[in-house]
Amino acid sequence: MSLAQFIQDAWNKQAGWLIVLRPLSWLYRGGFLLNRKLYEMDVKQAYTAPVPVMVIGNITVGGSGKTPLLIQLVTYLLRHHVKVGVISRGYGGKGPFPAFVGLDALPETVGDEPCLIVQSTGVPMAVGSNRQKSIELLLEKYELDLIISDDGLQHHALNRQIEWIVLDNNRGLGNGKILPEGYLREPPSRLEGATVIEHAAEPESELYMHLEVAEPYLLNAMDGRVFNPEADFYAVAGIGFPQRFYATLESMGIHHFQCHEFPDHYEYEIADFQFDDANPVITTEKDAVKILPLLKQNPAFNREIWVVPVEAVLSEACYLKLHQQLQESGIQIS
Repeated sequence: MSLAQFIQDAWNKQAGWLIVLRPLSWLYRGGFLLNRKLYEMDVKQAYTAPVPVMVIGNITVGGSGKTPLLIQLVTYLLRHHVKVGVISRGYGGKGPFPAFVGLDALPETVGDEPCLIVQSTGVPMAVGSNRQKSIELLLEKYELDLIISDDGLQHHALNRQIEWIVLDNNRGLGNGKILPEGYLREPPSRLEGATVIEHAAEPESELYMHLEVAEPYLLNAMDGRVFNPEADFYAVAGIGFPQRFYATLESMGIHHFQCHEFPDHYEYEIADFQFDDANPVITTEKDAVKILPLLKQNPAFNREIWVVPVEAVLSEACYLKLHQQLQESGIQIS
């Protein structure tokens, strides 16, 4: 188990020994608050884009359902004739940055989540740590009404008109502590007065979402193979909160699987799928965008790899809120 996985497991279990990391949390919090104050005092200059910017992020480390939510919003906006573009850090990609993300982009170059977003929506997208340069790159090529930033909630160098914070109620706020004692990037008070989208099966507010699962599909073309939920699977996940994926499998009636967890944004090798038997693999769409190039490079590989697609379903109140906030930013949805 890697150090990152060890810490993640401790966060999920709210292990008592994490208290020894509290001095580091104080340092992290102090540095974060100082940086934010410097922007508030205009000591550091934040960039204001020529079009409205919407940030979709979270205050926790690890998966919250943010990417499916973003994909659903982009699909909705494009269907309603809003010219939208997306930017992202491109975490896990090697660049060079900033870079456009096309349908043929590779996860090793631009990151796994950007590849999934573009393959799912066809939206214009650019990635790189410098959000200003990514926006400028997009606007050089496209006439856009709105920029959506995938993550970047804590990136104070970018001004924004709209912020949505996704909060996964399955994880909650953990022990309520800042990194690294807990998995919070910001204190819980950050949620006060914010537009918080609950990721929950039984939400407590009007603004909520859940993930709807579709029929698994086979990533590698193998004639005559039919999905069998009774099979013994290797459940492979390199995501921020793999426990949600395992719970999804259980909800689908898939009960026989061995968990194989990798760090978030992990760069797979074909050896990661070599097991002692011929049992199939089942994985997430985010992982699939990194596995597919490996299959193309290794045509002799013949183990079934099944992918579980999910779609974010938003409450009606979310769309009403979106319309209101876009209208306040000067964007009309037809």
